[in-house]
Parts: sequence; structure tokens; C-alpha cells
Amino acid sequence: MSVLSYNEIVSKKIINYNNEPYEVLSSHVFRMQQRKPVNQTKLKHLVSGKVTEISFHQNETVTEADIGKMQAQYLYTARGESWFAEDGNPKNRFSFPEEVVRDQVQWLAQNTMVEVLTYEDIPISIKIPIKVELEVKEAPPGTKGNTATGGNKLVVLSTGAKVDVPLFINAGDIVRINTDTSDYTERVEKA
Repeated sequence: MSVLSYNEIVSKKIINYNNEPYEVLSSHVFRMQQRKPVNQTKLKHLVSGKVTEISFHQNETVTEADIGKMQAQYLYTARGESWFAEDGNPKNRFSFPEEVVRDQVQWLAQNTMVEVLTYEDIPISIKIPIKVELEVKEAPPGTKGNTATGGNKLVVLSTGAKVDVPLFINAGDIVRINTDTSDYTERVEKA
């Protein structure tokens, strides 16, 4: 486990702070007149997602968190829990509270593979593919005469997520979604 001095606590590092895993979002080392330098950081708690601002002083150190990765399959969401199973080891099932992973799970069809980050072997968060392909379950009809202007309409995907798509998209079409921006990118397959 590597020890980081105050000025090595930089963005993208994952550190132990108060025995909890945090990702460093940003850091800025500066020195006030006649004082020792300080590293002002923004830390994101890897489990709750809460962001905190912490200043580290010259004599302070932290340890880099021991974060592991595992591939897992998304199973289902029920009763406020989203369930996953480790790839190649289906007996190893674990869940996250739905409110913690809702923004990601809305883009996951059953059995989609995700990357799970673990902290001391405990699953703490998921990383989903940036692009997913999902079937359009419900789509209002496109209004005639509106297609030239490239209007949009709200459709419901097979996972229950709602997304704005061009008017020519119909129920049964397979569309590609950018999960980072929640935007429609293209139609992959026509119904």
C-alpha cells in the first residue's frame, strides 16, 4: 500500500480517508503568505457519491486505497436493490441500494456485463459501458410534416429508461445510447 504525501493527492487517485475510499476529483496546492503550502482537494466518496472538500497540510499523508476490479453481470432490480453476480462465479451475488446505482442501472438490460470496483474485496461501485444498445418499447407516433425539422420525441426503452430520440424512431427499433450523457446517438436496427 503506497503512502502519498500531501502534494501527491491528485485527481484520479483513490485514497483512504477516515478509513473510507475516496476518489480525488481535483487538487490545488497553494501557499498563503508566510504559511506552509496546502493542498485543497475535492474528494468523492466511492460508496455514497458525496463530494467533500478537504485541505491537506504539508505534514499530512494518506494511503492509496486498495481498489480491485471484477467483471459482473447485472441480474435485476427489485425491492430497492439492484443485484449482480460475479462473472464466472454466479454464486457470488451482491447488491447495491437502487438509489445509489439508479442512474447507471436504467441503461442495463438483464445480463449486461459491468465492471465492479471493490474496496477490501467488498463491491463498492459499478462502471457501466459508455455505449449501450437497447430496444425501444414505447414510442409515440412521429407527427407528419415534422420530420424535416428534425424534431424529437420521448420514448421508453426496454429497461424503463426514457430518452429523447428523432421522430423516425419506432417501437421495436434498437437504439444506441451514450450512458455518460444519457443521449441517443444512433439507430442500430430498424424494427
